[in-house]
Amino acid sequence: MNKPLVGAVFTALLLGATALPAAAVTNEAPTADKQVARTQPVADTKAEVKAKVKAKAVTFAGTVALSNCSGSVVRVPSSQPTDRALVMSNGHCLETGFPGPGQVIVNRASTRSFTLLNAGGGNAGTVRASKIAYGTMTDNDVSLYELTSTYRDIESRYGIKALEIDSARPTAGRAITVASGYWKRMYKCNIDGFAYRLKEGQWTWKDSVRYTSACQTIGGTSGSPVIDDQTGKVVALNNTGNEDGQRCTDNNPCEVDENGKVTVRQGINYGQQTYTIVPCIGAGNKVDLNRPGCTLPKPAAAARR
Repeated sequence: MNKPLVGAVFTALLLGATALPAAAVTNEAPTADKQVARTQPVADTKAEVKAKVKAKAVTFAGTVALSNCSGSVVRVPSSQPTDRALVMSNGHCLETGFPGPGQVIVNRASTRSFTLLNAGGGNAGTVRASKIAYGTMTDNDVSLYELTSTYRDIESRYGIKALEIDSARPTAGRAITVASGYWKRMYKCNIDGFAYRLKEGQWTWKDSVRYTSACQTIGGTSGSPVIDDQTGKVVALNNTGNEDGQRCTDNNPCEVDENGKVTVRQGINYGQQTYTIVPCIGAGNKVDLNRPGCTLPKPAAAARR
């Protein structure tokens, strides 16, 4: 996992610049950029201009920093201004610790605070949870906190709008940005494809998003929204990567296909899709696992009924 930052500040101080490589932040090759500039001095084609017009400017507005991870204030298409806002992060970022395989947390009281960022990555203010509305590391790696503030409160007080979760499944090849509120850094790459199953230690996730190699996310980026550059909507949650080339161990997830074939991709990072969350948000922005189309795991007792 792009694990929570337990002692990460000390690691960063010890490692210095090596802990935060510039290449991981920009994910661009200056030499290649210069070559393009030399060999393509002509104006953009109509298709390129059209693509640029369509693309949304991805900023830090709406992202948050947790004590150990990243996250974002999010809404679904049906969310109303007067609804209590939601903060989304990873299940493994919960203050209660990693949920075990099969464990689902719902409606647990929480007073956790989040640092809200503005477009430039500055501190816009603090928002606070009233409860953990949902959390799991089974099938997905997600946590949803209900805040004490409404979307209207946050926009009125801080001038920040929530990020919208896309209701459609993401598409391979699309340009994406992993926006880390913890580090105030962006990682830009593309969706390389999807892993039928992603297995890491005790946990298994379904239909995970695989990034191209340019997104070299690090500890503390867990829970970052993965934003489609064209739509500006959230399509996934950043959560893990294979660090050492090991097979299916902690911090070294492996891909398992429909036939059980295992593939290890050292240095490749992954996110968990979020479109499956949308059908599970009902009236009043409440998590309702019994809504039609909701496939998120339920608590064990509820699942047996």
